[in-house]
Amino acid sequence: MLNFELYNPTRLLYGKGQIAEVSNLIAPGSKVLLAYGGGSIFKNGIYDQVKAALSDFEVIEFGGIEPNPHYETLIKGVALAQREKVDFILGVGGGSVIDGVKFIASAIYFEGDAKDIILKIRRVDWQTMPYGAVLTLPATGSEMNNGGVVTIVETNDKMSFSGEPLYPQFAICDPTVVGSLPIRQIANGLADSFVHVLEQYITYPQNAALQDRFAESILATIIEVAPRILKDPKDYDAAMTYMWSCTMALNGLIGKGVAQDWVTHAIGHELTAMYGIDHGRTLAIIGPNLYRVMIDSKKEKLAQFGKRVFAISGQDDETIALEAIEQMVAFFHSLGIQTTLSAYTDKYEDAADRIVKRFNGRNWTVLGEKKLITLEKVNEIVKRSY
Repeated sequence: MLNFELYNPTRLLYGKGQIAEVSNLIAPGSKVLLAYGGGSIFKNGIYDQVKAALSDFEVIEFGGIEPNPHYETLIKGVALAQREKVDFILGVGGGSVIDGVKFIASAIYFEGDAKDIILKIRRVDWQTMPYGAVLTLPATGSEMNNGGVVTIVETNDKMSFSGEPLYPQFAICDPTVVGSLPIRQIANGLADSFVHVLEQYITYPQNAALQDRFAESILATIIEVAPRILKDPKDYDAAMTYMWSCTMALNGLIGKGVAQDWVTHAIGHELTAMYGIDHGRTLAIIGPNLYRVMIDSKKEKLAQFGKRVFAISGQDDETIALEAIEQMVAFFHSLGIQTTLSAYTDKYEDAADRIVKRFNGRNWTVLGEKKLITLEKVNEIVKRSY
């Protein structure tokens, strides 16, 4: 296991009725920018709960943050926050809203072109505005991590960014919000969190026994809770388990001390930018084929995954590894998620060429935990996903 430092200052409040605690978590007298997405929080009662909790604060509202939040929208939020001289931001929504708030919080004091944050020309290690989150869609773990993803529509770049100051001060996670979510969004969240774990886990043996067991327990729990929450989103116990699994999948804990491989996400972001496919679904398209192409370097961990999570028996690691990939695909299908690009678009024939060109332009020429995923491998992975 590698040396590591664990730091996560986010205060989490989980459970029914916790939204009312917002008033106790923001400094008295704060001027709050309330940021949110579309209209769902008005339909499910979350907006009213939040406004009631903020009744003692001056509140400036900023709505309309998109799924895969747009830089062009968020920069308006930055200007609004600066003009109104707010001193705290509260994001109410899923991972896209929280990611958008991370950008706004980091751009408010940023000197220079704020696009540099997204393009990772400069790391976010400067002053940021404090913010909190009320989670309405479990999936990304953004409520307890320091990373975000923003799309620059002008150049069709969907890019991640991170920095130590970007942890939320607090996050409110009330599982009752799951009851109002469309099944498609719940399925996407299950797939997204599942792949978050895989990308930190399916690499190579690293003498990280506890991290492996953490990861395997989250994977097994997601598989176990999926049919329950898809059958009845109002099942409070299932919703609590689903929401907590999504948080634990990407709050930084299981990735400590181990090399990671985020190429599935890198390629998946491109498919979303190019075709508008839901993020969780792009991961289900790419992930299995990345593991097929990289079987030689990943078969030991894939076999371990197969034995411990899917209870596959046998002695030959490669055979077990390949069966584990098939079980992974079957899990995605059980969520109602198709795992080929052609299931979502008929304009996929140049996808591999376009993605390779974009990666090459960013100098992303050797990727993965051992830098074995070359542009040739990326090309093969995408073409296998057609």
